[in-house]
Amino acid sequence: MVWTPPVKMQSSLDLAMIGNCSINALVDKMGSLVWCCLPRFDGEPVFHSILGTRGEEGDGSFSIELNGATRSEQEYVPNTAIVKTRVFDDEGNSIEITDFCPRFTAKGRMFRPTAIVRRVRPLSGHPRIRVRCRPRFAWGERVPDQTYGSNHVRWVGNGLTVRLTTNGSITYVRNETPFLLDGPMSFYLGPDETLTDNPERLCRDFEESTELQWRHWTRRLGLPLEYQEAVIRAAITLKLCTYEETGAIIAAATTSIPEASGTERNWDYRYCWIRDAFFVVRALNSLSEMETMENYLRYLNNIAAVTHGGHVQPLFGIGLEEKLVEEFVDLPGYRGNGPVRVGNQAYEHFQHDVYGQIVLGAAQAFFDKRMLHQPGLDDFRRLEQVGERAFAMHDQPDAGIWELRTRARVHTSSSLMCWAACDRLANIAQNFALEDRARYWRERAEKIHAVICDRGWSEEKGAFVESFEGSDLDASLLLMAEVGFLPPKDPRFIATVDKIGAELRRGNHLFRYRAADDFGTPENAFNICTFWYIDALARIGRKEEAREIYETMLSCRNHVGLLSEDTTPSTGELWGNFPQTYSMVGIINGAMRLSAGWESVI
Repeated sequence: MVWTPPVKMQSSLDLAMIGNCSINALVDKMGSLVWCCLPRFDGEPVFHSILGTRGEEGDGSFSIELNGATRSEQEYVPNTAIVKTRVFDDEGNSIEITDFCPRFTAKGRMFRPTAIVRRVRPLSGHPRIRVRCRPRFAWGERVPDQTYGSNHVRWVGNGLTVRLTTNGSITYVRNETPFLLDGPMSFYLGPDETLTDNPERLCRDFEESTELQWRHWTRRLGLPLEYQEAVIRAAITLKLCTYEETGAIIAAATTSIPEASGTERNWDYRYCWIRDAFFVVRALNSLSEMETMENYLRYLNNIAAVTHGGHVQPLFGIGLEEKLVEEFVDLPGYRGNGPVRVGNQAYEHFQHDVYGQIVLGAAQAFFDKRMLHQPGLDDFRRLEQVGERAFAMHDQPDAGIWELRTRARVHTSSSLMCWAACDRLANIAQNFALEDRARYWRERAEKIHAVICDRGWSEEKGAFVESFEGSDLDASLLLMAEVGFLPPKDPRFIATVDKIGAELRRGNHLFRYRAADDFGTPENAFNICTFWYIDALARIGRKEEAREIYETMLSCRNHVGLLSEDTTPSTGELWGNFPQTYSMVGIINGAMRLSAGWESVI
């Protein structure tokens, strides 16, 4: 029988993410594993084919291919991070591939190895499959050495060894020989360790335990009445972007998927931005998922310990690495869109909103009695150092929330978050009955508030503007009501929302700004900005309009409910790093804001 390659079906980031809070991976619609970094989120990818290859097609991927495949179906097992891909040909043959990363409680702790399980079984007919596992090291530059045993293949090199253990034929796997699949087969890809049981039995047991773990986790979420499936998928995805060992939260799983075709807006988002992490924590808190906040506070405390109330860079590595030097690697890029970047120059930036995000990220813990480790006065004193820095920087130029590389201004949104730092410190001090400190921070917050209202408001524009004494609009100003700077019905906020809608909205999508920046004029809408606009509309009483836009955004999700960073307004095509935590946060926040209450049905 002649081998017929499967039909290519990927478009618009048709990918599913699996993970276990130690590693993650992306699986395409035909069941090929096309992205996975080891030994952690920001490590070198052993599978990188989503960014192209340096060799032949198939390098940097792990595929289980059905001969003559013509179509596929893919979905998550409900309420889990387990992906099922069913692949069909036109002759009545079909297979099902199950992908997941083990995650479950064992021996009193969470078992989350740096491993991927792939299981395949025949569904109908007499399917003939080929297994192609081609890890590549050093960003595709190195083909690893290969050794093998009776039940495993090892790839060795560049300081890393990866072992694939299976109950299938090692000869067929090594030689990529097509064969008839006459029963279930499992593949355990992970560290260079011998499995303690038969691979098929072990992987089946791991699947059952992982499914149960995720179902128990989901069951504890406090969900809105409406949009529950979208919220559950968003919550699980956010959880998969948390690195539990340190508490860090990455902005996205990928690097260098561009914001639009043909642009150089290609960034590495596999690090922890304090800003993005705060929004993740806030969204999961709204669902009563407290564990992520507790873990993240450990990470924040370590940042505070090394910065001592001084400058805080906007992002760190997930192991608290400070220097994230940006470099280029020699890969073609997503759909041929280079460059491919490793590291992120933003670690050198001054972005003064970070001080507010630190305090905001920690604030709930001082009031929430569910916390296992209730923060005390020492924690408050440490946050006060951050607040002092916020007050000192509230009217100083910075790179801003959008990380402009060649221009510094006093950005209104940065000053807004400095205000939020002082405001929340006043609340925390009040909670500790520290009247003097509460008054101290309230006075500082009032001073910043007055400065923003004076210098951030443009009479000519009739709205708040992106920088002091400026004239451009910026979608981040929509956060004014969310953080409590102005009441939603304040005429100045309503006017700002209206102006932003008039200038930045395209259809049911919102741009972050329209003025040219370091790389020209933005071409695609920024998904989190659309969600901020939805929230603002709902707050000022335009709830039906907000619902219409929200449901447009839900329709832009890919086939398994995930969103990237950007969307092309005219087509709904997804661009930017994937899945983007900012965007998944917006799904949760929109549902919580717009859903009818449970009291309407029970």
